[in-house]
This record gives sequence, C-alpha cells and structure tokens, in this order.
Amino acid sequence: MSEPYAATDGLARVYPATGPSVAGLVWLHGGGFAYGDLDMPEADTVARELAARGVTVVSVDYRLAPVPEDWRHRRAEARTGHRYPAALDDVARVWRWAQDAAASLGVERFAIGGASAGANIAAGSVLRLLAANDPAVLPRSVVLAYPTLLALQPAPGPRLRAALDARPEADGFGYDSVRAMYENYLGGDVVGAPIDAVPGLASIAELAQFPPTLIVAGDHDELTVSAEVFAANLRAAGRAVDLVVEPGTVHGHLNRFELPQAAASIERIAAHLAAPQI
Repeated sequence: MSEPYAATDGLARVYPATGPSVAGLVWLHGGGFAYGDLDMPEADTVARELAARGVTVVSVDYRLAPVPEDWRHRRAEARTGHRYPAALDDVARVWRWAQDAAASLGVERFAIGGASAGANIAAGSVLRLLAANDPAVLPRSVVLAYPTLLALQPAPGPRLRAALDARPEADGFGYDSVRAMYENYLGGDVVGAPIDAVPGLASIAELAQFPPTLIVAGDHDELTVSAEVFAANLRAAGRAVDLVVEPGTVHGHLNRFELPQAAASIERIAAHLAAPQI
C-alpha cells in the first residue's frame, strides 16, 4: 500500500489500494459523536486492512460534538464543540471531493460506511443524498459496523438480554446512556429530531432508494437492537440488506485487531465492496 496522505485541507486521509482496484470507501470512525480521530484502530487500522485488500479508503476527520463531563477523562485535546449537523456537513464536503477525485484514484464508484456513531453519520449522509433526489451521487453501497441508529432505543430481546447479563462489562449502551449521547450530539431533545441525525426513524418511503447495505453487529452489544430495526425497515422497503451478527463480539471490536473477529469483519466488508452491487 502507498503511504496515506491528507486531502480536502486535512479533513480526510486517503489510503490508496494495493494493486488494481475499482472499489472505494468513504469511512467514518465512531466515538459517540464526541470522541475519536483518524489514528484510532477503527479508522487507521481498518483503512489499512481494507487498502491491503484492494479498497481505496477515504477516512474522514469529521468535527466532533462537545465532550460530556463524564467523558472528559477520555480526551487530552479539545477538537470538539461542534454539534449536529457539523459532522454531516463535513462528510458532504468529503463525499463531493471523492466523487470528483474518483477517476484519479482509480475508483469506479465509492461506497460509504462507518462504525458506531460513524455508521449513524454514514446512514444520515445517504438519507441527505436521497432527499436531494440526485441518484448519480448515491454511494454504490453502505457499510454499517455496530451502528447506533435510534436515539430512543427499544429494549433488547431475551437472547441479547441474556448475553449482556452474562457479560456485564459489555453492557454500556442502555436506554438512558444512548439518549444522553444523542442529546449531546443534537444539543437538545431527541423528540422530533431529523432523520439524518436518527436514521432509524426513516420511513419506508424515505428508504425506497437506499443503496445495498451490509450491517455487521455484535452479539454482546445492545446497539444491535437499532441495527435490527434498521435492517427490518430496509427489507420492508424492498432494499438489499445483509445483517451479520459477528460471533463473540462486544461493541467496538474493530478497535481490537488482536482479536480474530476484527479480521473476520474486515473480510466481510472487503467481500461486500468487491461484489457487484444491485
């Protein structure tokens, strides 16, 4: 793989594919809308692993929401303070750049994707593009890794509840914590929030042209509930969606490449991006 390089005034980092490739991915790290950067494994290692498998990755350094008081021990710097829709606006800028640069990058058509909160922003970005009613700029497909897509998250079913009870250290995304995360992102109440901030609220009609989608969820992750809701809505809209629950995973497993499950998910994503899309 060629060395990554900055693009769009540092807003993105490009990871050129190793060898001939036509697949491209605009990728968004997670971090609860308020945390994360381009050097975390969920951004940098994911991009390098996909580039080694023939995918050109454009990783986006989108603006972050303010850091909640109880999260401040997790950050040493303050590149934050930008609530909705700042992150979506940054992704829109990078998406336009990627479309213009596709030929020079050797990419026929870009997909979009992300992990956790980044998956939310990716899905919201697609809903924005759909609302603009320009099919020429839609991504070829969408990749959502353990996404959060609902601000008011339903309770998990019996199987997931039992799995979380068996691993209480993995049970960090209950109803109250998820709602607080969205309130911090939005800067206000989640009731009445727009669908590009809460993509799980999109109607069947609003999903009618949503691109083919791969969702990789965790089997010990309460956010899998919103992944299941979104997948069901896509199916009801007649869209192609593949929901995979990666065995043996908690939330954020793409930050832990010492685990075989991270490599397994990368292989799934690479295969999805390499396949002809509907």
